Amino acid sequence: MLRYKNNIKIIFLIISIIFIFSTVFLYKEILIYKYSQELKENKKIIDKEKELKERIGQMIMVGFRGTEISEDSYIVKVLNDLKIGGVILFDFDIPSKSFPRNILNPEQTKKLISDLQSYSSTPLFLAVDAEGGKINRLKPEYGFLNFLSPKELGERGDYEITKQEALKLSQELRNLGFNMNLAPVVDLNINPDNPIIGALGRSFSSDPQEVALHSQTFIEAHNQNKVISVAKHFPGHGSSLGDSHLGMVDVTETYKKEEIIPYEILQNKGLLNVVMTAHIFNRKIDKDYPATLSSIFLTDILRKQIGFKGVIISDDMQMEAITNYYGLEEAIIKAINSGCDIVLLSNNSKSGYDEELPYKVQEIIYQAIKNGKISEERIIESSNRIYDLKRQFKIIP
Repeated sequence: MLRYKNNIKIIFLIISIIFIFSTVFLYKEILIYKYSQELKENKKIIDKEKELKERIGQMIMVGFRGTEISEDSYIVKVLNDLKIGGVILFDFDIPSKSFPRNILNPEQTKKLISDLQSYSSTPLFLAVDAEGGKINRLKPEYGFLNFLSPKELGERGDYEITKQEALKLSQELRNLGFNMNLAPVVDLNINPDNPIIGALGRSFSSDPQEVALHSQTFIEAHNQNKVISVAKHFPGHGSSLGDSHLGMVDVTETYKKEEIIPYEILQNKGLLNVVMTAHIFNRKIDKDYPATLSSIFLTDILRKQIGFKGVIISDDMQMEAITNYYGLEEAIIKAINSGCDIVLLSNNSKSGYDEELPYKVQEIIYQAIKNGKISEERIIESSNRIYDLKRQFKIIP
């Protein structure tokens, strides 16, 4: 009997030990599983945040100083940190009132562009203002080709000449590595004394049909050479009395309804890929905001009424029509919520040069999403349009 009881005790002890070890092992397995799930969830959160920030970066186009770059350059740090979508080059540095800023000659410009692309993990929009005539960052005195102004082309009235000029221009851009031209100007020459359009010969004509036909020829030639054209300045800057670089421009009493016709014609022909906004007020349409910050102009009229489905890029957000009246945060948030897909920051204005600017803008957008001031859906919508455009023009696979 005693032996039997001892055996029972031993068996009970063995079972207890097995139970304890099993429990400990099971608990350990549960902890490991829980920890692995937490790691997976944390990774998902981190990956989602990374993707969101990269999408925000695609919505930023910036300017910088420098005719050559290396891995230690400011702009390379921006490319690595923010994954920005585009860069704009200039010949003249406005803050210092000096040459050169980015552009010296064809050989140097081509290398600079190549280096920018090589340092960027996502292929960039490489943009420049090359309208022909006075507004051309690639000037003949630097060794680039000379091109007739839109006014001269309009006065000749020969679309074949416009085609040949645009083919020559877009081929030069393509050879240099540019893939985006901030042109054509589709503003109507309603006010020939307009200091920023008419007086500089930037408009093809005062006739909307002529403007549309010359712009069509210009865009088709650029498409042929795989260079993106940017039609500007929506909804029309040609009737203004002032220059939005220098302050607020109110076209309420001068704007003509036909100024929107070229956009309608080009959209109907499937030729609008990118539209640049104008920092102009028309209080008969939006009594509170200029077009760049107006959902009435950009969403209701451009998107819904005209049917534009491409990329909307703001004019430079550092022009005084914006900076004199709105803080950076307010302007950026309002522009995106109104419909802008890309915010252009030339970092080349009288307000000075700020190397923190792209970082500030990225943080403004990111925090606005976290605070519910911009929806994540807006960011996805805009970045998808940008990716689609880059695929369309073979900038990314």
